[in-house]
Amino acid sequence: MRKKKTSSILRKFLVFNLTVFSILGLFTIIYLEAIQPNLVNKRVSDHNIIIKNTTDHLERLNVKLNKEEINKFLLSTGFLFQGLDRVQFFSFDGDLVGDTNILDLDPKVFLREEPVLFNLQNEDNKIQVEKKNNISSSQEKLSSNLIKNINNGLFVTQGLIKKNFIVSTYNRIEIDNKLEGYIKVSEQANDILIAVEERKNFIIRTVLAIALLILIFSLFLNKYILKPLKFLSNFTESIKDKSNKNVNIEKLFIREDEIGKLTKSIDEMTKELQKRANRAETFSSDLAHEIRNPLASLKGASELLDKSNQLSDRGKLLKIIDHDVERIERLITDYSQMLKDEASLSREKMSRIDLSKIISSVVEDFRQDLENRGKKIEIEINLKNKNGKGCYLIGIENRIEQVIANLLDNAISFSSENQIINIDLSETTNSFVLTIKDQGPGFLETSTSKIFKRFYSNRPKNFGEHSGLGLNIVKNIVELHKGKVAASNRIDSNGAQIEILLPKTQ
Repeated sequence: MRKKKTSSILRKFLVFNLTVFSILGLFTIIYLEAIQPNLVNKRVSDHNIIIKNTTDHLERLNVKLNKEEINKFLLSTGFLFQGLDRVQFFSFDGDLVGDTNILDLDPKVFLREEPVLFNLQNEDNKIQVEKKNNISSSQEKLSSNLIKNINNGLFVTQGLIKKNFIVSTYNRIEIDNKLEGYIKVSEQANDILIAVEERKNFIIRTVLAIALLILIFSLFLNKYILKPLKFLSNFTESIKDKSNKNVNIEKLFIREDEIGKLTKSIDEMTKELQKRANRAETFSSDLAHEIRNPLASLKGASELLDKSNQLSDRGKLLKIIDHDVERIERLITDYSQMLKDEASLSREKMSRIDLSKIISSVVEDFRQDLENRGKKIEIEINLKNKNGKGCYLIGIENRIEQVIANLLDNAISFSSENQIINIDLSETTNSFVLTIKDQGPGFLETSTSKIFKRFYSNRPKNFGEHSGLGLNIVKNIVELHKGKVAASNRIDSNGAQIEILLPKTQ
C-alpha cells in the first residue's frame, strides 16, 4: 500500500489564509467598485431635491422657460443654487435659456469632460447606461439623443473636467403635468474621488498590515511550534525504528510553555517505557533462571523415581517433585499477578486515605486467618499519631493494603508458634513511619537492600510458599507513593523489621 504523503501544518495554514485572503480580496474589489456609484447616487439624490424645489418655484411663480423670465428668476432666487457649480435651463427644443453663470456663483471655465452617462432607476423607467466622450460642459443646446435619454428618466453624467470631478444631473421640467423644458444641475464632487481614494488607501494599508502579520505569525508558528513538534516527531520515530541516530531533545527543556511540558512528558514517558522494557526483559530472564532450577530438580527426581524400587525412596522423591511443582506454580502465579499490578498501577487514581484504618482492617483479616489455621501468632498494633484524628495521605487504598499484607505474610512465614509481630505507626513532621517487626531469624545479609530484589535467593525452607517477589512488589508500590522502604535486624531482640516512610497529605 502506498504511503500517504503527509501535509505540513504550516502549508495548510498558509493555504487556508491565502484562500480567506483571496475571498476577502474579491469582496474588497466589489466593495471598491460600488463606493463611487453609491456616493454619486447620494449626490444625485441631493440634486433631485434641488430640481424639485426649482420646479415648484417655477410653477408657483408662473415662470416661462425663456431667457428673459429665467434670468429674472435666477436673479431673484439665487439662494436655491448655493453650493452648486452650475445650473442650466433648456427649452422644450433643447436650447439654452438660462445659466447660473450670470449670478457669478463661482463660475467655471469648462473645457473637456470624459463622462460616464447613465440613467437612475425610478418608478416608471429602467436603468439605461451609455458611454460618451468629448461632451462640452458649456452646452448651448441639448442633442436629440440626450433629450431622448432625459425623457426616459433622470439622467446623470460624471467625469473629469480640468482635473475636477463633476457630477451633472439632467431632468425634465414639468408644470401642470406638461413638459416645458429641461434642467441641468452640475456640481464639483472632488470629495467623492478623495473618499474613494482614502478608502482604497486604507484597504491597501490594511491588506499589507494583515499580510505582514500573517508572515510574522507564520515565521513564529514555524520556529517556535512546528519545528519543535517536528523535532519531537523525529525523536519518537527514532525510538520506534530503533535508530542509532541520537536526537537530543534536552534543549527544549528550558521552555516553560506547552511545548516544554510536552517535551518533558515525552522524555519521561520514553524513559519509563524503556525502563519497563528493560525491567520486563530482566524479569523474564530472572524468571527463566528461577524456573530452570526447580525444573532441573524435578527432572532429576522423576528420573530417579523411575529407577527406584524402594517405597521410602519413592515417597521422598514424590515430596521433592511436589515441592518443585509448587515452586514453579508460585513463580508463575506471582509473576502473572505482578504484571497485572504494574499495568493497573498506571491506571488507578490516588485519593485521600486513612493509613490507620487500612492497617486495622488488614490486621483483623490476618488475625482471623491465623485463628482459622490454628496458628498461635499474635499481631499487635501500636498507633502513635499525634492528633488522634487519623493518619491521612494521598494514595491508592488497595495498594497500601497489598503492601501491609505482603509484609505481614512475610513476617508470619518467618515466625514460630507463640511469637509476636508488632506493627508500629508513628509520624514525623512530613511523613508517617510504619514499622513491622517479627521475632524470626532475621536477615543473614550484611546489606539488607538485597531482599527487595526480585527472586531474593536466601529464602526459608518452605520456599514453595514464596516466590521472592513480595518484597519487590512492596518496594515498587511504596516508591509509587513517593515513599521509602528499608529493612534491618532488630536491636532489642531477635528478628527483622521493615520500615516504611509515606508522605503526609499537605
